[in-house]
Amino acid sequence: MSNVATFDTRTEANIPVESPLAYSYRRSGTPAVTTASHVVLKERALLGHLILRGGAIVLDEALREELGINLPGQPQGLALDASGEHSVQWLSPDEWLLIVPGGEEFELENRLRARLGDAHYSIANVGGGQTVLELSGEKAREVLMKSVVYDVHPSHFPVGKGVTTVFAKATVIVRRPTEDRWELVVRRSFADYCYRWLLDAGEEYGIGVVK
Repeated sequence: MSNVATFDTRTEANIPVESPLAYSYRRSGTPAVTTASHVVLKERALLGHLILRGGAIVLDEALREELGINLPGQPQGLALDASGEHSVQWLSPDEWLLIVPGGEEFELENRLRARLGDAHYSIANVGGGQTVLELSGEKAREVLMKSVVYDVHPSHFPVGKGVTTVFAKATVIVRRPTEDRWELVVRRSFADYCYRWLLDAGEEYGIGVVK
């Protein structure tokens, strides 16, 4: 008998997958959305997250060819495609966060690498360590005002902006993709903490959760 261990490497292997908030739902519950809910919380779970680094010109061209989307034209910018399902955000000089529907990221990474060729760049798949929490409703901004140190007033935080800031005692990315919707890009290890904080901060506004 061979002593060499064998592993099932088939892509169709049945591996259970849970969202970063699955434990939180069981532990802290999911308040129902009602007519009294002025804030709605939803996890956009298991999306594809890619960190892009390199020259803006070559990355911009590659994204435009592959997704029809351009890099943001200025720091703290957030750009979405026509469907709203693909977004790219400025994180720091020569660094961007690309978020795509779950399952697209692996093939997209290969296509980007093929298109970029010998250009100076890096692509890192970080989807396993992050999730996106979406806040909507007329009191969503009030909940953020109780939670983050950054000024989220519309005059300072317009649609199409995203920043890395402090949320309670965690570091998150706050984004405003549309007029009535905010997103928090949260580390998986902080997801439960942020979820429980949001339930508490939004309680006075009748916060509801969409699973």
